[in-house]
Amino acid sequence: MGILDGKNILVTGVLTQNSIAFHVARIAQEEGARILLTAYPRRTLTERIAKRLPSGPDASLPVLELDVTNAEQLRTLPDRISAHVSHLDGVVHAIGAAPQTVLGGNFLGASWEDVAAAVHASTYSLKSLTAACLPLMKGGGSVVGLDFDASQAWPLYDWMGVAKAGLESCARYLARYVGPHGVRVNLVAAGPLDTPAAQGIPGFHDVADVWTDRAPLGWDIDDPAPAAKACVALLSDWFPATTGEIVHVDGGVNVIGA
Repeated sequence: MGILDGKNILVTGVLTQNSIAFHVARIAQEEGARILLTAYPRRTLTERIAKRLPSGPDASLPVLELDVTNAEQLRTLPDRISAHVSHLDGVVHAIGAAPQTVLGGNFLGASWEDVAAAVHASTYSLKSLTAACLPLMKGGGSVVGLDFDASQAWPLYDWMGVAKAGLESCARYLARYVGPHGVRVNLVAAGPLDTPAAQGIPGFHDVADVWTDRAPLGWDIDDPAPAAKACVALLSDWFPATTGEIVHVDGGVNVIGA
């Protein structure tokens, strides 16, 4: 019997086999959960990757189209989920996007329109997704989002760092407002991982070198499993009174000085 036995979990952001979201879905299935996936912008890509999950090419594994910046898709999400399961026990927010113009040292030159796009997709979407799923979590549940340490200004991360700081604050406010519904909201702040999203960040490997030098437990940029395991633990009933927290899965870098 796994720690998610019998639970229904919605996982966003499964685009590649080396993403944290994919490994969350994989481990959650191994721990007994029924998984629903959302896909954007290419549903066929997520459907293809889903066939590599432990359930294999299971036709009953739903993949729902969801652009978290699209109000109509968010409005219809509860009905589309209800076509497959009667309720949700957990939601994984693994969504972040930003135009290249707000990264790479262009902090002072980035336009509000591009910054707004980054904040909408990467920050406000945590509230949007949680609010859309809340009617299906009447028995309580857990929302887990993916974060990157926003307590410092990282080279070239620029407005995405600001968006992540907003995500952390958003999670705390969500915890306040959905707590009376029995819903917990927590974030997992992973160290740098060599995913397609990370490869789109200029200077990614320069930042990753910090972890190589400073992580007391060491850090493998090619292994998303530790972060995924933390997400699965937070989705389980083993943290019944924990909400509004940021769990660092970074080899210990966040507590180490120079």
